[in-house]
Amino acid sequence: MPEGPSILLMKENLLPFVGNTVTEASGNAKFDKEPLIGQTLKEIRTFGKQTYLVFDTMAVRIHLLMFGSYSVDEQTKPDTSLRLSLHFKTGSLYFYTCSVKAVDFEYLSTIDWEADIMSDAWKPEKAEKKLKSKPEMMVCDALMNQDIFSGVGNIIKNEVLFRIGVQPESLVGNLPPKKRKELIAKARNYSFDFLQWKREFTLKQHWLVHTKTICPICGQKLVKKQTGLGKRRSFYCEKDQKLY
Repeated sequence: MPEGPSILLMKENLLPFVGNTVTEASGNAKFDKEPLIGQTLKEIRTFGKQTYLVFDTMAVRIHLLMFGSYSVDEQTKPDTSLRLSLHFKTGSLYFYTCSVKAVDFEYLSTIDWEADIMSDAWKPEKAEKKLKSKPEMMVCDALMNQDIFSGVGNIIKNEVLFRIGVQPESLVGNLPPKKRKELIAKARNYSFDFLQWKREFTLKQHWLVHTKTICPICGQKLVKKQTGLGKRRSFYCEKDQKLY
């Protein structure tokens, strides 16, 4: 599943279409696409792993899920996976194997934009308040909670927890205040590192534990385990990461 930094890169690729008018809309997403024709793409907003194409009177939410993709100007995949295509005089956008929904402006106003880990509106103190309210939650679930850290995915989770020396099954309420603040700060900082490495095509070279087998600090074999309520893969070192 693409994480927040990858969604920002997608936004950058779609920005040239802002200000242009839709001439044709199709695809098998389950909503009426006819109202999109003749509307101008006003802006593109991102919230964690979601992208919002904002038009004159409505918006379209794109969520790439686990295997979604997109292309600009070139339809490269079978029609059966094409959820939405948008055509403009300047080119075309195609979205495949993803969730596509029409939403109104009222819905956009309900989103807590300050929860987006990579947004200028990000509020770390709000994230800390939310964490304090969930003392029995495992930190692996907390990091993946899109209401707290919108945009964080499994890669960021594993790498952040290793870098701050915390085991994924630690309870949020057991973290010392200093370690809780470190968790919040590292989640944001690593997300921007992730973005830079994606631009450089070097992301995997910087992974310390994600999909790895040996701890880069002590040389001990890493634990690979499905953790938390989401049962997502965790990679961690029992020696260099503390269980709180």
